[in-house]
Amino acid sequence: MSEMLPKRRNFGYTMLELVMVIAIVAILATIAMPGFKYVTTSNRIASEVNGLLGDMQFARSEAVKEGQTVTVCIAANANLNSCAGAAAGGNWALGWIVFLDTNNNQQVDANEAVIRAQPAFSGTDTFVAGSAAFNSVTFNRLGYAPTGVTTIISLHDSTANPNWTRCLAVNPIGSTVTEKAGVGTPACN
Repeated sequence: MSEMLPKRRNFGYTMLELVMVIAIVAILATIAMPGFKYVTTSNRIASEVNGLLGDMQFARSEAVKEGQTVTVCIAANANLNSCAGAAAGGNWALGWIVFLDTNNNQQVDANEAVIRAQPAFSGTDTFVAGSAAFNSVTFNRLGYAPTGVTTIISLHDSTANPNWTRCLAVNPIGSTVTEKAGVGTPACN
């Protein structure tokens, strides 16, 4: 038998293999980034609109439970202890408060308790009512929101992309729903 020299085996990766792996990872990351942005923006928008939806539904149930009017209004300041009124111009991104409105004047008085509060949005999203006069919603003891018309509050991201636009609709019977852009009567836009 002939003696064979044992072959020496090298371990590790060549520079070409490393460059190819880095190139493939870079390509995949470039493809995935737009999808990831969609997911994060969509989740943020959904969280923000659902926050107001939950507080509206809470206010309505408290009005029925307590047998008195409950108001949700745009907050006037960072202390979240008073309503902004007409000065807010329908900008719900300033934050809002829910309070027992015993005298039905849409303002927090000394004897009225604030039962929930949401601070202002920290980002660039806009959350504006279709009417600048829509700065508060009051639910009576029967759970109705006697506004006379369905009011839409539109939530947009900084790009105003309709794929991420969501609206909160409040109708006169006190029902609140969220809608995507182009859906509902009146339409979410």
